[in-house]
Amino acid sequence: MIAFRIPLGSWVEDIVDFLTHALKGLFGVISSVLGGFYEAVDVVFSAPPFWAVIIVLVALGLWARGWVFGVGTLVGLVLIYGMDQWDNTMHTITLTLAATIIAVVIGIPLGIWMARSPAASAILRPVLDFLQTMPAFVYLIPAIILFSVGVVPGIVATILFAIAPGVRMTELGIREVDAEVVEAGHAFGASPGRILRQIQLPLARPSIMAGVNQVIMLSLSMVVIAGMVGAPGLGSPIVSSFQTIDVGLGFEAGLSVVIVAILLDRLTAALTGSRRRLLPSQRKRRAPEASAAANEEPLAPVRA
Repeated sequence: MIAFRIPLGSWVEDIVDFLTHALKGLFGVISSVLGGFYEAVDVVFSAPPFWAVIIVLVALGLWARGWVFGVGTLVGLVLIYGMDQWDNTMHTITLTLAATIIAVVIGIPLGIWMARSPAASAILRPVLDFLQTMPAFVYLIPAIILFSVGVVPGIVATILFAIAPGVRMTELGIREVDAEVVEAGHAFGASPGRILRQIQLPLARPSIMAGVNQVIMLSLSMVVIAGMVGAPGLGSPIVSSFQTIDVGLGFEAGLSVVIVAILLDRLTAALTGSRRRLLPSQRKRRAPEASAAANEEPLAPVRA
């Protein structure tokens, strides 16, 4: 029997070692930027007293989804505070939002590029497949080597794990825009940039926002795993409960994660999705306006 083995793992280790030594300064700058961004976002949630954050989030829930969700938000947040998981929860929300913002800022332009360039789509699709199918724990290994332990490797691993849906849904949304609408824009002399801003992105908005929602959910799941590399948040007590077989602590931290996941999912779905349903009084006020608008004669086109 012939022994045959491809030392791919050794090659990857050599590449990581080379990057660690050759680009040490660059990784130091990235670490400082990501760490500073995390601290800036963390101030928003950790600096105010708990009751102020609860009031803001409950008011947001009432405005976005109604009184039932508002009451549920209040009960969930009070429960988190009562379980003494408030600080960890705020750190988890901060880490999730920080990673989500960076992933969206990178992912949406990549999705636009893929939608407009078949070559870019052909090159990036295998990369996205790789990122989506690689086990989450694997991302932590190079992140620790390049950025040590703490919040930065957690953010980096979370971005890599969660960015793919944002890119794919952006590409899908833009590709599904009716070609006749785009051709009409070209016929009226609109530039490609204007067509993108005023036609393709508005029509692709539901698909893009669905991708953003998935990025948030994947970021939250990865943030918990990132507790294994010293990232702050609810991942830390979960890892500790696993090591000490503390069922109570694990249940409290896990329940806090569930509450945060429901809160973020429902809020983002409401705030970034379609328009909220109008109240009966608003529908009565707007019905005559809509009828009047429908009966108006269309404006004649202005000719030069």
